[in-house]
Amino acid sequence: MTVQSHIAELSERHRRLEIDLHDHLQRPQTDSLTLTEIKRKKLRLKEEIERLSRDEA
Repeated sequence: MTVQSHIAELSERHRRLEIDLHDHLQRPQTDSLTLTEIKRKKLRLKEEIERLSRDEA
């Protein structure tokens, strides 16, 4: 797997988490623990994408 394809895969996972987060926020009773978990996963993915992008340059 190339670095670019790995970044693309991570970006897609980040996008799906964004959709999941949005869906959870639309629910009347949103579990704050679930929201926190989704946000942490998104942040880890974003950091990994940025690290890979920096290392590639």
